[in-house]
Amino acid sequence: MRYCVLFNPMAGSGHGKEAAEKVRAFYPDDELFFRDVTEMGNLPAFLDALAKDDAVILCGGDGTLNHFVNDLDGYAPQNPILLYGAGTGNDFMNDRDLPHDAAPFAINEYLTDLPTVTVNGMTKRFLNGIGYGIDGYCCEVGDALRETSDKPINYTSIAIKGLLFHYKPCDATVTVDGKTERFQRVWLASTMFGKCYGGNMRPTPDQDRSKKDSVSLIVYHSCGKLKALMAFPDFSAGKHAKHDKIMKVFTGREVTVTFSKPQALQIDGETVKNVLTYTVKTADCR
Repeated sequence: MRYCVLFNPMAGSGHGKEAAEKVRAFYPDDELFFRDVTEMGNLPAFLDALAKDDAVILCGGDGTLNHFVNDLDGYAPQNPILLYGAGTGNDFMNDRDLPHDAAPFAINEYLTDLPTVTVNGMTKRFLNGIGYGIDGYCCEVGDALRETSDKPINYTSIAIKGLLFHYKPCDATVTVDGKTERFQRVWLASTMFGKCYGGNMRPTPDQDRSKKDSVSLIVYHSCGKLKALMAFPDFSAGKHAKHDKIMKVFTGREVTVTFSKPQALQIDGETVKNVLTYTVKTADCR
């Protein structure tokens, strides 16, 4: 069998091509050819030109997956598309409880009917979640650290330091399927399609990506920095029940969040700065 291995050289802190070479161990008797996914051009046209029996192995992490589905732009590939985790957080794999060195696995069913987020004049599909507030701040800080070091980014450490010292909460207005609520001292307001983000934090453990007609919004609110810090381990583990006064989860098809001042936001780990509001819609809601 012939496999087209699409790699992102920037994945895994710049070691994406090296990670992609590890795929050879899973297919020692097959024909593999490698392409840089960041230089693909028209991705649907490339996939259409493959032989019927060819398969594609996408090597990268959550950011690579996000770019891949947005380059597809709703196109449903006919060839098998497999994923080999070569990212830093690999939260798509965490969601499926797979080890980061798992063999390539089929992902065709996850590539279509995805929710979109509209923010700062652009609309993008996403697979994992939208982080707004301190989670966007963590990605912003992580990006800055990545520019000066090739060491792994510890997002939990960044979040704890942000809760204690650097991040300033603000007020938020939340509208889910036409119903609006307002919150004070909001630390984050994240909308999730999967369970995981930030390197296996599980803010919405009941969210099921197979149910493509709903997303989950969690609002972390109405508390000072010490209480927010003390509750953070339970937030990361998805244990919200004991914190129902400061954590609220909504489920719906259309979500709009507006903060009282601009904050950083992340889409599957990719940072967008100076965001005042965002809107998420499920595929059946557009």
